Amino acid sequence: MPLQKLIDGFRDFKNRNGQPEFRQLVAQGQSPKIAIVACSDSRVDPALVFGSAPGDLFVIRNVANLVPPCELDDAHHGTSAALEYAVTQLMVDHVVVMGHAQCGGIASLVGISTPRPLPEHSFIKSWMSAAEGAFLRTRAQHPEADPQSLGRACEQESIRQSLDNLMTFPWVVERVKAGTLGIHGWYFDMTNEALLALDQVSGEFEVLG
Repeated sequence: MPLQKLIDGFRDFKNRNGQPEFRQLVAQGQSPKIAIVACSDSRVDPALVFGSAPGDLFVIRNVANLVPPCELDDAHHGTSAALEYAVTQLMVDHVVVMGHAQCGGIASLVGISTPRPLPEHSFIKSWMSAAEGAFLRTRAQHPEADPQSLGRACEQESIRQSLDNLMTFPWVVERVKAGTLGIHGWYFDMTNEALLALDQVSGEFEVLG
């Protein structure tokens, strides 16, 4: 059963991590140096992709790894709240926005069909409107592209937009200007098993590994 696999996995986790180092981590509280905004896609768990140990990463996951702009209202802003906690309370040294190939959220923007029809009043549609600007820019730059190529370009453009949106949060701007916080855009190309990073000078993605 799928749930039994989770229970067995927990027992294995307890056997592997029930050591003094992990108990010390629990007792002292978390102090990760890196926050990662990643997609909810089950294939792109940052801890697995990067071989990280408990306590290494503060992971913020949502559909299509989007960072929305700073909106000072009374709505519920889960991603923004998690970013605020990472930057102002945990005082992470880096924020990484990690996009990936074959993103279902981006696919819904560029017109690649979803596994099942979305309802008229869809939380997914509303959330993905935050990447509408990235999609429009991508379509204007690649008017003849097929949906798959357009999707890949839009996946990367949405990372650029999320980095721009990060800089609408005053507490991000303050720490970036002070030189105590770095922001980075990474792209996990699952198809080619490659990791790319955005060069913020050239604006292009370069292979890291």
